[in-house]
Amino acid sequence: MKNTIMTSIVLFLICAVCAVLCASVNYITAPRIEENIRIANAEALKSVAGDLEIGETVEVTGFEGVKESTELYKDGKKAGTALLLSGSGYGGSFSIIAAYDNNGALMGAKMTVDSETAGLGKKAEESWYMDLFKGMGNGISFPSAPKDLPGEQAALVSGATVTFKGVTKALGNGSVYIKEGAK
Repeated sequence: MKNTIMTSIVLFLICAVCAVLCASVNYITAPRIEENIRIANAEALKSVAGDLEIGETVEVTGFEGVKESTELYKDGKKAGTALLLSGSGYGGSFSIIAAYDNNGALMGAKMTVDSETAGLGKKAEESWYMDLFKGMGNGISFPSAPKDLPGEQAALVSGATVTFKGVTKALGNGSVYIKEGAK
């Protein structure tokens, strides 16, 4: 009995020390991780905006999957909107920066944060992957599954259906947000 109590106390102390160490590491690294995400999002915004001028970023609430909105300008006139979108794939949640024209058609997108499977869902990080969806959203719907793409394109994204559906849902939500009068 005495051994059991002593073992329990030792295990409790080991767990408590580990918990304090993990919390300390999180406290130290969390601001740096947030800063790295902010930098990645800013670089992605510049990438998808292309030659358009980037306006002020505002937080979006009350619209599924849309977290931030940034107006894009050309020669002083609004030419589109970039959105920070969130979605869910096979590896969990992810973030996408996507630029849309004023009618909700996708002009460009870049995945910035994800935990997708290497070799499958990680394809979504590559520029060609997001290029598959350019022009969709205004008159051309986003595909609901890889089989809805032309043969060659469907083969490129095969094996990562959950990620594909998550990406198309996020991009589709962004297009709907633009068409419903982005604020």
